[in-house]
Amino acid sequence: MELRGLHGQVVDRIGESLASGDIGAGEVLRLEDVQARFGVSRTVAREAVRVLESKHVVTSRPRVGITVLPMNAWNLYDPQVIRWRLASPHREAQLRELAELRTAVEPYAAYLAAASAAPEARRELSAHAESMASSAREGSMSEFIAADAAFHRVLLEASGNGMFAQLAVVTEELLVSRGDLALMPHRVDMTAVARHAQVADAVRSGQSDEAAAHLREIITSAHGEVKQIIADEAPTAGMPAPTACAFHS
Repeated sequence: MELRGLHGQVVDRIGESLASGDIGAGEVLRLEDVQARFGVSRTVAREAVRVLESKHVVTSRPRVGITVLPMNAWNLYDPQVIRWRLASPHREAQLRELAELRTAVEPYAAYLAAASAAPEARRELSAHAESMASSAREGSMSEFIAADAAFHRVLLEASGNGMFAQLAVVTEELLVSRGDLALMPHRVDMTAVARHAQVADAVRSGQSDEAAAHLREIITSAHGEVKQIIADEAPTAGMPAPTACAFHS
């Protein structure tokens, strides 16, 4: 196995344990613990810790060890961190935070896009909305998710706000993770698909208020959809089993 793949697996296992709370803030780990748990070399263990440090989830100091930082210090916009939180027993909190973030940003991004987007961006939005509709009719969830992610990426970029544009990775990770974690309905809601087309139409025709309103409806509906899926599965299957702690037996 390549070094990158091996240390990446170690990063994921530790990150999942941190997100689930199996390893709590303030706990101190040792590099030797990482080596022993995963049967990896010191080089691989050190590289995994370096990646975790880059995400601000741990800090490492000589003669102290690897200290787990509180979640408010983490880079919560990092796609991998989002994935860990969505896969944890605390995923509802992550979903709520993502919905609140999107509600605060994306409707205004749509408003700005309708006011000033380049003609090519307006055409791209319509094309992605059409791709969402065709993949939904064909029952291709993977193609639908890809088109959905592309739609929101173009919209955020078309706002003309560079900071909004960089939030596209957050939306994309949410959409991909919903598919991976079975948080998508078995059949796509065609009403939601139609709302994306309405946003594209409003942006194309320069109707800022309408674009923002339709985008807000999309986010509200999507969050409600996920909450209902979680509620429906809770009485029978319950929450997924917490990720096994990487260091504690």
